[in-house]
Amino acid sequence: MTKARLEIRQAEIADIRRIAALAKRVYEDFAPYTASEIRGQINNYPQGCFVALLDGKLIGYCATMRIGGDKALMPHSWDEITGNGYGARHDPNGDWLYGYELCVDPKTRGTRIGRRLYEERRALAEQLELKGIVFGGRMPNYGRMARRVDGPQDYLDQVVAGKIHDPVIRFQLANGFEPVGVLKGYLPEDKRSRGNAVQMIWRNPFVDQESGPRPRVPRGVENVRVATCQLQARAVKDFDEFIGQIRYFVDVASDYEADFILFPELFTLMLLSAEEEELSPIASIERLSEYTPRIREALSEMALKSNINIIGGSHPTRMEDGDIHNIAIVCLRDGSVHTQEKIHPTPNEAYWWNIRGGDAVDVIQTDCGPIGVLICYDSEFPELARRLVDEGARIIFVPFCTDSRQGYMRVRYCSAARAIENQCFMVLSGNVGNLPNVANMDIQYAQSCILTPCDFPFARDGIAAEASENVETLTISDVNLADLAWARAEGTVRNLADRRFDLYRIEWEQKEKLDGDTATEPSGPPPTRQHGPGGG
Repeated sequence: MTKARLEIRQAEIADIRRIAALAKRVYEDFAPYTASEIRGQINNYPQGCFVALLDGKLIGYCATMRIGGDKALMPHSWDEITGNGYGARHDPNGDWLYGYELCVDPKTRGTRIGRRLYEERRALAEQLELKGIVFGGRMPNYGRMARRVDGPQDYLDQVVAGKIHDPVIRFQLANGFEPVGVLKGYLPEDKRSRGNAVQMIWRNPFVDQESGPRPRVPRGVENVRVATCQLQARAVKDFDEFIGQIRYFVDVASDYEADFILFPELFTLMLLSAEEEELSPIASIERLSEYTPRIREALSEMALKSNINIIGGSHPTRMEDGDIHNIAIVCLRDGSVHTQEKIHPTPNEAYWWNIRGGDAVDVIQTDCGPIGVLICYDSEFPELARRLVDEGARIIFVPFCTDSRQGYMRVRYCSAARAIENQCFMVLSGNVGNLPNVANMDIQYAQSCILTPCDFPFARDGIAAEASENVETLTISDVNLADLAWARAEGTVRNLADRRFDLYRIEWEQKEKLDGDTATEPSGPPPTRQHGPGGG
């Protein structure tokens, strides 16, 4: 008995790199997919994304989402219907499947991979008893035939009548789809189709097309237990004593069977209290960076042994290019270690500590689904949280370090806004107390909390739990991820679904350092005061 050569299965996060490479081979004239977009497609509706593998090589990919007929059957563009390529418009209540990507390796065409992927979509629609499948199909021969026809609709009519050949449209017709019109301006980048697409529909013969209201999303239960540690800054004699303090809270959270524990931004600053004399701000960061390997190892070991996912606040780390970045070390209970850089250093961080901003923010895949991390000041930039949610995050962790109530409230109010506008949970953790002889740790202010959207399934004031101000404590709460799915589909307001993709969008660029690019000293006048490393 030999092993099957061809496999069709649901796409996985581990497939992202190969899917991106496939799309780049197929769409030579288009901008390639980013890993972020593919990650969002899979996370937002994993049941609708499929890959085809032949002899272990990924040769086909299709992405699908559920959507209501009020959107799918109306004029739209590809960017608008897909949420800028992330599949972010997925509606768990949707009564139609919308296919927005299908690509097959050109070298393997003729093996009917496209047909097989279409069959997976059709089987999914039948299984879910949806009304059918909709998509905008390319018309690649239209560009060179445009002068011989009276517009894209006439071209389509002639292809259907057999007077003109278009391989893509003929393929879709052969697979049981019927054209219902032309979507003008659907994909402007598609020069061969002159931006047009054919709106194609397959109607499920096993359901009543005139059926009444679509079924509502059930108020299910998908509980995740979250702990946030409001950590007291205290003098320690060495690294082992510091780790002992952290291990105590990890053990307590683990005893309560928490899935996550979050520590504050720059929680490792108490290591500087072990120095014989107070260090300058620059020297302090250099010294802290030396601890990075030991911190990663200790947190990873704790996560594995205590069966808990640890979001390690943040820690200054020297990067390969010589820059110092403020980085959250995320250690999952499966033994994997991930990092998230702070994108926006505060003026104090940049001036006194020469901390540089990172270049990317992406979700981290966990056993409780994708999560995001926004370090302190980053929570005050709406674009970052929106990107994480587009990639599938339902919980965003915000480690912060603020010296005053004003600084804390900036982080708190902005995080509450992020919870509402992205219909997600926000978990905040800050430092309290002070560290004599440690620069920038004179005073701290925090009231760690777990924030929710403001709608009926959630706490009345949008606060699942919060700590008392300025005392060391562990705050634990269960959050129901299924409530987010309900709110996004049926909530009083539906911020994600109601975005006007036809009016605005956010473009992301992947910043790349050039050869020879090195860190530079901060320029301009210093901030008004030295205190406040995070500062919110």
